[in-house]
Amino acid sequence: MAPRSSVRWTKSRAPNRRLWLLLSLPLLALASLHAAAAILRGANALGRRCALAGAEYSATSPPHPRPRIAMVSFSAEENSGGGGGRRSFRGVMDAVGGNKRAYTERMGYDFIDARRLVDPNRPPNWSKILAVRSHLRHYDWLFWNDAESILNVAIGYSGLQASPDLVVTEDFNGVNSGVFFFRRSEWSEKFLDTWWNQTSFVRFGSTLSGDNAAMKHLIDSLPSKELGDHVRVSPMQCLFNSYPWFPTWKNAYRLISSPLTTWRGAYSDGDFMVHLAGLDEKKKWIAKILRELREAGR
Repeated sequence: MAPRSSVRWTKSRAPNRRLWLLLSLPLLALASLHAAAAILRGANALGRRCALAGAEYSATSPPHPRPRIAMVSFSAEENSGGGGGRRSFRGVMDAVGGNKRAYTERMGYDFIDARRLVDPNRPPNWSKILAVRSHLRHYDWLFWNDAESILNVAIGYSGLQASPDLVVTEDFNGVNSGVFFFRRSEWSEKFLDTWWNQTSFVRFGSTLSGDNAAMKHLIDSLPSKELGDHVRVSPMQCLFNSYPWFPTWKNAYRLISSPLTTWRGAYSDGDFMVHLAGLDEKKKWIAKILRELREAGR
């Protein structure tokens, strides 16, 4: 009788074992996501290189002649759909403005808060075009970055000196219009004017206002020679437009489907900039990252 009882015990435990395995799969997946987040946050320590060697800026030996550069940004809080939404920009510039000003002072750049140039007849993101266009003639380079971005370390001049008129990065969706550089030139002025006139792309009542799609359309429509002469897309998104990577199923899908793009764009300690594109609770993210930078002594 004892062997027979042992057989019954084994059979009764088999379904429980399978159930335990099924229940453990979500926990294993969650642990894997957190492990991926830790690896990506340490990407630079693991050997990722966002910029070419020797591109760091030295305050004691600037290039000659030194270009005149300004950073342009704004947060149109009164035009961003109110203060109650989770993706609201209310208070964002107050939270991050000190970081931007400190960076420009350190680098000898000007900082331009262009909120007075916001056109109330379009979603606020479109007015970045007006902001850059109106100030471009006064500088050699303008560096636009969305209000929801935090600067960390110095970026060198060498990449700017060797580049054409427009420098951008790409993410999972292609060219991103949240952070870019424009050189003062007739080509840049014409591109900005044409970009502003892409009225068919304007979208209201959505987190996608259409300015990014319009920029992508214009760049994709350029003849190959003009594209090569005037536009440069950084091979590494993290050169100046890193995104924070945290465990979500959407990020997991992107990691599996586009691991190289994820690696190139995920924010890691020591990156030039972190851009909170598409994130809710922006002020909380800003406070978290600024606290981390202070603790790291940056």
